[in-house]
Amino acid sequence: MTVPVSDATVKTTCPYCGVGCGVLASPDGQGGAGIAGDTEHPANFGRLCSKGSALGETLGFEDRLLHPIVDGARVTWEGALGAVAGGLKRIAEQHGPDSVAFYLSGQLLTEDYYVANKLAKGFLGTPHVDTNSRLCMSSAVAAHRRAFGSDTVPGCYEDLDEADLLVLVGSNTAWCHPILYRRMADAKAKRGTTIVTIDPRRTQTGEEADLHLGLKPGSDTALFSGLLVHLAGQGAVDRAYVAEHTAGFDAALERAHTIAPTIAATAAATGLSEADIGRFFALFTRTRRVVTCFSQGVNQSAQGTDKGNAIINCHLATGRIGQPGMGPFSLTGQPNAMGGREVGGLANMLAAHMHFDNHEVDKVRRFWNAPNIITGEGMKAVAMFEAIARGKIKALWVMGTNPLVSMPRADAIREAIAGLDLYVVSEVLATSDTARATARKTVLLPALAWGEKDGTVTNSERRISRQRRFLKAPGEARADWAIMSDVAKRLGHGRSFAYTSAAQIFREHAALSAFENEGTRDFDIGGLADLSDRAYDAAAPVQWPLTKRGPDPRKGRARMFADGRFYTFDRRARFVAVQPPALARPATAEHPLILNTGRVRDHWHTMTRTGKSQRLSAHRAVPFVEIHPDDAACYGLTEGGFARVTTAHADAILEVAVSDGVRPGNIFAPMHWSDMTASNGRVVALVRGVPDPVSGQPELKATPAAVEPVAYRSRGYLLTRSALPAPTGWWWTRATVQGGSGLIFATQDGSREVALALRGLFPAHELAEYSDHARGLYRLAAYREGRLMACLAVETGERRPDWELAKQVFAAPEIEVADRRSLLSGRTQTASVGPVICACHGVGLDVITATIAAGAGSVEQVGAACKAGTNCGSCIPEIRKLLAPALARDAA
Repeated sequence: MTVPVSDATVKTTCPYCGVGCGVLASPDGQGGAGIAGDTEHPANFGRLCSKGSALGETLGFEDRLLHPIVDGARVTWEGALGAVAGGLKRIAEQHGPDSVAFYLSGQLLTEDYYVANKLAKGFLGTPHVDTNSRLCMSSAVAAHRRAFGSDTVPGCYEDLDEADLLVLVGSNTAWCHPILYRRMADAKAKRGTTIVTIDPRRTQTGEEADLHLGLKPGSDTALFSGLLVHLAGQGAVDRAYVAEHTAGFDAALERAHTIAPTIAATAAATGLSEADIGRFFALFTRTRRVVTCFSQGVNQSAQGTDKGNAIINCHLATGRIGQPGMGPFSLTGQPNAMGGREVGGLANMLAAHMHFDNHEVDKVRRFWNAPNIITGEGMKAVAMFEAIARGKIKALWVMGTNPLVSMPRADAIREAIAGLDLYVVSEVLATSDTARATARKTVLLPALAWGEKDGTVTNSERRISRQRRFLKAPGEARADWAIMSDVAKRLGHGRSFAYTSAAQIFREHAALSAFENEGTRDFDIGGLADLSDRAYDAAAPVQWPLTKRGPDPRKGRARMFADGRFYTFDRRARFVAVQPPALARPATAEHPLILNTGRVRDHWHTMTRTGKSQRLSAHRAVPFVEIHPDDAACYGLTEGGFARVTTAHADAILEVAVSDGVRPGNIFAPMHWSDMTASNGRVVALVRGVPDPVSGQPELKATPAAVEPVAYRSRGYLLTRSALPAPTGWWWTRATVQGGSGLIFATQDGSREVALALRGLFPAHELAEYSDHARGLYRLAAYREGRLMACLAVETGERRPDWELAKQVFAAPEIEVADRRSLLSGRTQTASVGPVICACHGVGLDVITATIAAGAGSVEQVGAACKAGTNCGSCIPEIRKLLAPALARDAA
């Protein structure tokens, strides 16, 4: 949407993915804001994806945690802070400091993250501090550190503009990083850049690619080992670069020969055709400017670190790193995953990218004057929650994340949390799955949300940007850093946590990065250590490193390693001899399919924010499982029906989507739905999560699973002005709709029983009803003072009622006589917009198909006629698929 820029407009940064888009927020004075892209921000130049565009719809206070709560009762901040500090002190004294753990989030601001790590690792003396970035980026971190001696992303977004070949590995970029994908699509249109996708699923990104390689799950190391062998065989290795700037090439190449010595062997290991492999290898070999982007499909693996290093090996072998348009590029999942890494948010890191050798531990000790500095690594996320289950960890503080939805084996985690002596949750929502869990002592602390808090984040290209406050703090919500500082004071560490602003914390963070750093550490923002409060408030986005030693200490560096010098002791990069590929646990007779998990286009993580937007809830409103047509036929599943997906750890009931984009023998389900939004849709709870032995990142892409059809007697929907609970025992999912809340349900009850269960919810309303219980049909519309307050439709279990028409009527400011009739008949004279395809502009399927029928013959013509695909472009693959049949008919 277009938002006028005024004196009240605030420049801030999007809170979703690691692209780090600049946002212009224009507060309306009533708790809301208009949202637009910041044309001056170098990450997005004004573009926003569907999620970013809808941020203004997510600012409401529904379900907000507004006051401190201890064991279910509202208390003062003094009481809550006393409970936290007293509990931590008592538990540390009785069981030792390492009985305390912190679980943080890539959605925290850097300043919050910094204080959390300083408090835990420097003053409480517990090493057990980890973050949900362990679930998305830690394998990339480990691969960087093995290859470069540091967790350094070598390139920048401009490389996507300048590459001649873009290789996207395990990344549905068109949906998960749409703004970056538009840059890639622009490069393809302007300079003929070739795009290759490597993914077991043919995702929407794969639909748009010049070449899609649908390899076997987990076989990435075989593919890139085969590529390394091919490069050597074709004389494409830059021998001078390898000799002058690297070590370990011969061992890595020898290992690659044992994994994939020929194209035929690579084909056998990956399940790809020799022709497709040969084409990819030829493209990589003959194209100098290559950027290989990798994301969760690589990282979320029991061999994620080796996958990353297999990719990096190929770039090191050809010297394609640190130069314009070339290099390996890790696409970050969360808005501040990199900022968390900078401050030591991972259990195997210290602040400022320092490690646990005695020299660097001593540096941090002296800088912080930390009496209880830890000297070794803590437990990573999976091990941390297992230690809670064993009773080794007695206290847990969770900040800004929802592990009861996002962690593997989440049912076991809920049981483990119940045994904690102290469970502290810093949260925005009172209704999140994690906030609703309980322990022996449970403390909920109301935290500030996006738009209310102030600080910095770092995106995928090492660019630090400001998140700025433009809304008042609601209720008693407070900044995370302030909450932790007050706890630290109560523990006797007040002098070290006497912070009064985020700017003060940032200056300390920057000073630590430069402390006794003579170019031996990559992360150095010492050039910002003297920022005044005013300069911090006005700070423009900038990339690190920013050292005091350079000619312009406020100007960062776009690319790293152009000089061939790395951060190992001898300044040489390391080739890594990777292990042969293997699934964490192969399919079995009991669980014959492989479950892959991931994301959808318009939702983010566990939907605590995006779930508030009716636009974002319109594209995919129901938790679903994708399955290949052959497997669907084998297991008796049909499009739009239901399947029970079962693993060794849990089960879920999901709607079926039949797709040939999924490999036979594989299924895919998105991870967004929680107990807040569905009766049985927590997909990651099904996952075993075998950790990568190097990074500790759990495998989320390959869990053995079984499917079976589930039949219901009735299906229906209920639209209400406020959310109402579904009767016990029903299958349901909840979605925000314009003007209220939508409940989609299925049940073993017949239409008569459904009517009896639901019509009583509207005792003071005028009811209009239609029933044909012999055919399993029932419809109801409830009115109050002429306004439509609710509408209900029930059909037999074989049919899925279409609610698009009802949503249109429900959203209308006034209801006409014809609309009253249509709600009961299910038919209308009004043209339907259909299911939403373009969330940015709210354009539905029926509008797009009508536009195509009227003569629009290209994506551009569709956009010109109805705006679909003209903002972030993430719906373009779907529009193109709608165009293809029409074009084929015209050609015939």
